[in-house]
Amino acid sequence: MLIGFLCALGAGLMWGLVFVAPLMLADYPGVVLSFGRYVGFGLIALVPAFFDRERIARLTRADWSAAFKLALVGNILYYAALATAIQLADAPLPAMLIGTLPVVISICSNWSPGHPSEAVAWKRLAPSLIIIFMGLMLVNASELRHLDGRRPLSDYALGCIITVGAVAAWTWYPIMNARHLKLHPHIRSSTWATAQGLATLPLAVIGFIGYGVYVYFSGSDYAFPLGPRPLPFIGLMLVLGLCASWLGTLLWNRASQHLPTSLAGQLIVFETLSALLYAFILRGKMPDMQILVGIALLCMGVMLGIRTFRAVRTA
Repeated sequence: MLIGFLCALGAGLMWGLVFVAPLMLADYPGVVLSFGRYVGFGLIALVPAFFDRERIARLTRADWSAAFKLALVGNILYYAALATAIQLADAPLPAMLIGTLPVVISICSNWSPGHPSEAVAWKRLAPSLIIIFMGLMLVNASELRHLDGRRPLSDYALGCIITVGAVAAWTWYPIMNARHLKLHPHIRSSTWATAQGLATLPLAVIGFIGYGVYVYFSGSDYAFPLGPRPLPFIGLMLVLGLCASWLGTLLWNRASQHLPTSLAGQLIVFETLSALLYAFILRGKMPDMQILVGIALLCMGVMLGIRTFRAVRTA
C-alpha cells in the first residue's frame, strides 16, 4: 500500500500540470491543447516502445482494444473537455467540479468493484469521503472568488456542462484501467502506459488533422497547426506528453495494481492539491486560511481512507 500511495502521489503531481497549461496558452483552443498533448504523448511513447518491444509484441488484440478505448475516453475526450471548459468558464469553476472526482470515483468503484474483495462497507467508507468532500468544497469555494466575472452566463453554464462530461470520462477511465490491470497482472505498468501512448497517437493525429480541416473551411483566423506561439506550444505539449501523460500514466498504473480502486479514487485529491500548488506559484501568492483548512481536511480524509482500507485488508 505504501508503494501504491507514493505512486498515486507522483501521478497527482504530474497531472496537476494540466490545469495550468490552458492558462499559459489561453489563445489556443482546448481541442488543440488536447490533441497537441496526446500527439506529444504518442511520440514520446515510441522511445520506451522500442526498448520494451518484446512485451509490447505480447499484448493481445483484447489488450489493444482496451488501450484504444482508454486512450479515447480517458485521454482525448477528457482533456479536450477539461481544457475547453477552463477556457469557457475560467479555471476555478471547472476545477471545483473536477475536484469531486475522488469522491465520485470512490463511490462508483465501491458500488461496482472489479472484485468482491475490494468492496468496503459504506459505513466504513463514508467518513473519509465526507471529510474529503468538505475539504474540496472549502478549497473550491475559496477559489471561486478568482472568477473574473467578465464572461457571459452562457459561457459559465456551457463550461459546467462540458466539465460534467469530463468528470464522467475520468470516472470511467480509472475504474476500467484498474480492472484490466488486475485481470492481467503480467502486464507491467510501464508497458501499459506505453501501449496507451501508442494507442493515443493515431487518435490524436486524426483529431489534429480534422481540426485543421475545420479551420480551413470555417475561415477561422487560428494559425493552424502550431498557433500564434509555436515554440511555447511545442515545448509545453512535450512536457505534458512526457510528465502528465506517460509518466503520470505509468505511476497511476502502478498505484492501480497495488491499491483497491475505491482507495485509489480518493488519492486523486493529490491532483487537486498539485493543481492548487502550481496555480499559486503562477500567481506568486500564498493560499488563504480557508484553503489551508481545506487542504488539511483533504489530507485527513486521505489518511483516514488509507487506515480504513488497511484495516479491511488486514482483516
